[in-house]
Amino acid sequence: MAGIRGYWTLAAAAIAFRLLLLLCFPKDLHLGSRPEVATPLTSLRRLAEGYWLKQASMSPYSGSMYHGSPLLLSFLGQLTIRRVEGRPPHFYCSLMFVVVDFITAILIRATGQKLLLSRHKSFQVLNLSKLVEASGTVNPGDFASLVYLWNPLTIVTCMGSSTSPVDNLMVVMAIYGACSRIAPLAAFGWVFATHLSLYPIILIVPVILLLGYGLDAPPSKLFLHKTSDASSSGALNQSPDKSGASKLTDNTIHTFSWVQVLHFVLWVFIWLCYVLLLSSISLEDVGGLSEMFRKTYGFILTVEDLSPNIGVLWYFFAEVFDFFRNFFLIVFHVNILFMILPLAIRLKHRSCFLAFVYIAISSMLKSYPSVGDSALYLGLLALFCNELADMHFSFFLFCGYIGVSLLSPVMHNLWIWRGTGNANFYFATGLAYACLQTVLVVESVSSMLKHDRMLRKLVKA
Repeated sequence: MAGIRGYWTLAAAAIAFRLLLLLCFPKDLHLGSRPEVATPLTSLRRLAEGYWLKQASMSPYSGSMYHGSPLLLSFLGQLTIRRVEGRPPHFYCSLMFVVVDFITAILIRATGQKLLLSRHKSFQVLNLSKLVEASGTVNPGDFASLVYLWNPLTIVTCMGSSTSPVDNLMVVMAIYGACSRIAPLAAFGWVFATHLSLYPIILIVPVILLLGYGLDAPPSKLFLHKTSDASSSGALNQSPDKSGASKLTDNTIHTFSWVQVLHFVLWVFIWLCYVLLLSSISLEDVGGLSEMFRKTYGFILTVEDLSPNIGVLWYFFAEVFDFFRNFFLIVFHVNILFMILPLAIRLKHRSCFLAFVYIAISSMLKSYPSVGDSALYLGLLALFCNELADMHFSFFLFCGYIGVSLLSPVMHNLWIWRGTGNANFYFATGLAYACLQTVLVVESVSSMLKHDRMLRKLVKA
């Protein structure tokens, strides 16, 4: 399958557009103050404050400003205070985020190419030309990469003084490493993604499935059914080819590879020790690892900062009685965990798609969501454009995302600056945003299962 014509031209245009925005509007965008773009965990302004405290021989977690990784202070701290030729400090960070976005898009493209090759190989082994045609005509790797690069939410995040592009890169690196069955790369991406933001820890399930079983493929039941048909047909012709049936099964049904998983676990341990060691060195004499865990993971789990964002937790915990606070904290966080096992059982043959579902669910229920989370899962969703071509409510979801993106800053302005609105105005947009994400997850899962049923009918035909 040929790629999208002019892919590199479109990709270069997306990067050039970012650079043009960066050069023409170095000071006037003020996206870093938007609650939809920068959160207490990803704000570059808070990172600059943490770096200033560290330079003053104080703990970067003093007070209530910085709650991110100490490693980001070492890598981005200098860029937040550098000022050359009158350009603001965030200029150099945004310039680096442009490069990070490009690398993320290339990894998404490579992941899509591997998924496409795996599906076509499975269908061709079965000699089912109809299934090859049914898999679609759009190159998912090129399409998903361009969707990620040209998504306005991705561009806003890149320009908005937020570290979300780095988080997205680590997540995509983990998925790509798992799809390529490169255990060190998958472990590196997963460990650093979990270190920067707690929620990617649930990606351990699809990563292990990808490493164990391999790339996404139709359900093994299809191949078993085809194998049984081939065997019965051979029996009717009185010339059974048992070796051919065995070869068919071996080529289409992958056994779980514990060697790859154990290799991944070993590298997870290595990278985890490396991250903790670097963090300990970075926080030497200005705090320790216990304070880091309390101010990062503890901050995420306890929802201490109730400043407005596009999520729903800030409003809920601002209204709930303190007596019930711990109970509802458990309910909201365990709600994510309850969905892991059922989805893994039903979509274990679609491990990469399962990773997208997990990312979308965590983006909807996390403590401090941002549009950078949506930019990531919408880019991953495009990897399955052929399978989800018949998804319902696509136009409704498209218009809904545009409407929420436009209404959210308007309602925030009416509430905070003009005083003609209240918190309910802004919370309504967050509630609508959560509903849109719910519909997206439900419809995408339903469409994927419907696609698998369609393949089963083609096999039986």
